[in-house]
Amino acid sequence: MNLFKWLYPGLHVKRWLFLVLAGTALTLGGTVLLAGLLMPVTRTEIMAGAREILGPLAGWPWVLVFPLTGLAAVLLGLQRTFRSIIAVLAPAGEQRLVDIIYSRRYLRRGPRIVVIGGGSGLSVLLRGIKDYTSNITAIVSVADDGGSSGRLRGDLGILPPGDIRNCMVALADKESLMEALLQYRFTTGELKGHNLGNLLLAALNEVAGGFHQGVQGMSRVLAIRGRVLPATLEDVRLGAEFSDGAVVWGESSIPGYGRRIERVFLDPADCYPLPEALKAIHEADAVILGPGSLYTSIIPNLMVRGMADALARTRAIKIYVCNIMTQPGETDGYTASEHLGAIVAHSGEVVDYMAVNTEEIPAFLKNRYSKEGAVKVRVDPREIEKLGAKAVTGEFLAGGDMARHNPKKLAETIINLTLANKKPLERMSLLHGMGNGQAD
Repeated sequence: MNLFKWLYPGLHVKRWLFLVLAGTALTLGGTVLLAGLLMPVTRTEIMAGAREILGPLAGWPWVLVFPLTGLAAVLLGLQRTFRSIIAVLAPAGEQRLVDIIYSRRYLRRGPRIVVIGGGSGLSVLLRGIKDYTSNITAIVSVADDGGSSGRLRGDLGILPPGDIRNCMVALADKESLMEALLQYRFTTGELKGHNLGNLLLAALNEVAGGFHQGVQGMSRVLAIRGRVLPATLEDVRLGAEFSDGAVVWGESSIPGYGRRIERVFLDPADCYPLPEALKAIHEADAVILGPGSLYTSIIPNLMVRGMADALARTRAIKIYVCNIMTQPGETDGYTASEHLGAIVAHSGEVVDYMAVNTEEIPAFLKNRYSKEGAVKVRVDPREIEKLGAKAVTGEFLAGGDMARHNPKKLAETIINLTLANKKPLERMSLLHGMGNGQAD
């Protein structure tokens, strides 16, 4: 029954399908005539019947014209049928379809990567990683209580959607208009300060019957390469204890206190991750922490019950991507090893490699960041090794007016580390799955 739907009006494929059928018949008939002229055994019988029907068209050179014309008709019909289907399934054209096929067939054979963190740094990393694999699980902090996310959290009682939205946009097979739409922030009226993507997630939370279900629904709409999971479904608050003994609550309030952070913790402490998150860590080839705010984006994920234990048990390599600059109110004056030391203090020695930037910061960026109290993180490889990790240095700085990681360079380093820790046969299999290393 479904086969006959191809004959329905308005599909713009019937004429081309009929052309394919006609071309096939012409090709077969011409081939039979050609065989009749070239094969003495059957020549008399075949040619006698052909001349009776076709007359002089059954001789040279017409016996060549028939199959060639039929073949041309078949090719034209198939091409036009293919284009008619593409126009519906991939309006952006054939290149878009190639991208989809590449994503579905090749990238899903790539290494299994888990990234843990939050903020804008995590989405930068995801933009680079998705060119090598679609086996990505992003585990995202839900402790945010500022901006649009904080307002929605207070008004609707939902988990903060901002960081999760950023990760989904970063992983999406999308057009630029879709990205601009989801990242659009209202500037006037009652919606001022709200992000459209956050509002969509808030609506999906109600429609789909829960925050996790809403995230899954939006992920399907965006056709993301991988999946995005909240670190926990509990409504948690982030607290920090400072060097003077004071305790400050709220992710957005912690950086403003102005003292050195001794530790951070979650309330309630008995919050648990999604089973999918623990399973992804267990099965991963590599687990990446960061980049992102050390105390308010990365470590809160490790405070969720079972996360640190899962990192300690997995056979995957664990890579911590250190921020390029210190962060005022969180990591003032921190060296690279002090960043790592904070992770060790909260969750033990769960890092195998630490990716640190050694590229010089342009003078105009130094001046800009110094006014905010931030400086380039000093790299101290020997101290890093004392904490059980190996420093992996590189020039990871991206161009532009902010000191951020270059997603391509960072992703290449992570993939190379992942492959280097695999056995030769496993490495060859992963390389084949990634199409020899990267997307076109």
